[in-house]
Amino acid sequence: MALTLPPPADPQPASPAQQRAHRKWRDGQAAAERDHWPQAALEFEQAFSLHGDEAYGLAAAHAFIKAGRSDVAAQRAAGLRRHRPALTLAYTLESHALLERGRAAEAAQCLLALPNEALRDAPYWVSLGVALQRCHRHDEAIAAFMQALALKIDDGVVHFRLGMSFKDKGLKAEAAECVRTALLLGLDTSELSARAQLLFLEREACRWPQAREEMARLRAAVQAAPDDMRCETGAFPHAVLVDDPAEVLKVARLYARHVAGRVAPLPRRAAKAHGGRLRIGYLSSDFHQHATSQLMAQMLECHDRTRVEVTLFSAGADDASAMRARIAAASEHFEDLRGLTHAAMAQRIRAREIDILVDVKGATHGTLMPVTAMRPAPLQVSWLGFPGSSGMAEVDYLIGDAIVTPPAHAAHFSEKLALMPVCYQPNDAQRALPRPSRRSDWGAPEGVPLLCGFHQSYKISEAVFDRWCALLHAIPGAVLWLLRWNANVQASLEAAARARGLDPQRLCFAPMLPLEEHLSRLACADLYLDAWPCNAHTTAGEALWCGVPVVTLIGPTFAQRVAASLLHAVALPELVCESEAGYEATVRALCADPARRAALREHLAAQRTTSPLFDGARFARDLEALYERMWARATAGLLPEHLLPA
Repeated sequence: MALTLPPPADPQPASPAQQRAHRKWRDGQAAAERDHWPQAALEFEQAFSLHGDEAYGLAAAHAFIKAGRSDVAAQRAAGLRRHRPALTLAYTLESHALLERGRAAEAAQCLLALPNEALRDAPYWVSLGVALQRCHRHDEAIAAFMQALALKIDDGVVHFRLGMSFKDKGLKAEAAECVRTALLLGLDTSELSARAQLLFLEREACRWPQAREEMARLRAAVQAAPDDMRCETGAFPHAVLVDDPAEVLKVARLYARHVAGRVAPLPRRAAKAHGGRLRIGYLSSDFHQHATSQLMAQMLECHDRTRVEVTLFSAGADDASAMRARIAAASEHFEDLRGLTHAAMAQRIRAREIDILVDVKGATHGTLMPVTAMRPAPLQVSWLGFPGSSGMAEVDYLIGDAIVTPPAHAAHFSEKLALMPVCYQPNDAQRALPRPSRRSDWGAPEGVPLLCGFHQSYKISEAVFDRWCALLHAIPGAVLWLLRWNANVQASLEAAARARGLDPQRLCFAPMLPLEEHLSRLACADLYLDAWPCNAHTTAGEALWCGVPVVTLIGPTFAQRVAASLLHAVALPELVCESEAGYEATVRALCADPARRAALREHLAAQRTTSPLFDGARFARDLEALYERMWARATAGLLPEHLLPA
């Protein structure tokens, strides 16, 4: 919500000091109108020094936030509220400055300290809602957003934010309705991003008719957008829900231009040979208990410290988990960037003199693409966290492999392709082996074919579910084992099964569990049924680790080629299908052949110690060799080029 700043108390100042202050204030306004925020902040601050009118101080605090000086803004706003404790706007501005620094709990505390007698306007309630939302206090955030809407019901952005709290509570259908309202009210330049979010929510709720309508609207809007536009888009929903790789790249580029247009790049640092170890920096918000860390852990531990110096740049929360401790211990340097502005993060990376910066977050929630856009390192690479191209001119290479990113698909990526010799995805052979258990321990039926589809619900498209139901009709007694991913998914899928002539009892829903329990439960399945156009990624590797064969359908996008890459890495290419009919036939044949399934389990058990997919040391060596090839080209003055396996 835009803030309305008050004018000076005396519009016709009498004293010379007041007159000079007023001129400074006008100069600050003129600079602000030109988006010259550092100059505006200086003018407003000088006006406040000349004459202590709180309007000058509020304007200065606002301009410092806009200029990227949220530390100074917080100090200025705190001083104003100490001087006049009922000055609501000072609390609101201080909260904005604290939020810019990632200090959401302090922002909420600041706003909640407003005296009872003070006016609470719509911007106050919105700011409180945002602060509480970032603290994951969603019930309180919803109440705050409701207060804001009671004062201004037609604010589309507030309806959208309200929807995001419903989303994080697992109420995907309710969230979708909030976003739909926001779009009706208008979201200006955020429309494409909101449309992608609405589609994603409908898919998460498995409300397929609504999702079909929103998919059509989103794709029409994307196709109508000029190719060179700067636009906030939903790069992740497009990458995982749309099977047109050219359109996926267009959306990535629109978003990348939007990000780059909002930051000031650092002076370019050329790649220069320095005789020391290659300095690699990994940038992410997910260095805690998260799928990315689960995949990377052993690879980080196996990096050759005589060849590479590894720094992790962490912008995410410290969840005090064992995984956080393990990841931190696996690096030589662990830089905690949480609470810094993107510009300050980029400066910290530059100060470390990183040679190759690897963004392992991409355009996912908590993106750090603004940092990458500032070019803090001479070479920049995208890897692992995002299933597709970054679309960024500032990213030189994307690390893939011959299956997820075959050279024939190079036109689908803005980066040059750097191909690993086996699979782009690392796996952790140090993780726990599945503890022996019975299906009944997990509420699943014994003695029947148990077909597992432990996917996030957005991956279960109508076409996928149709095939799964056809399999249940064809395989007597078979049960489909699914995750209860959110509050809507079970009712939606049971209704969909009933509409397809199936007893909903043929569906078995499982709760979310910690990783070790999840692996033990997963090992009880007969087969893992993959989805499309977004495969299982981390979970496919987990299934193979647990000895559960994965049947996948390969497609044209990165997101629909990951399971195929994993299966090739464990020498099971026959489980990669080229058509839906072939997928269905493969599953049916395996369900009818217990001996073949048992042989596949034995094969996968052996692969834990023999396959390169589960060899962290080999993966680290291969990755280091790829980094060295990138760096050699750069220090020789050569432009990035596709790097194929030797």
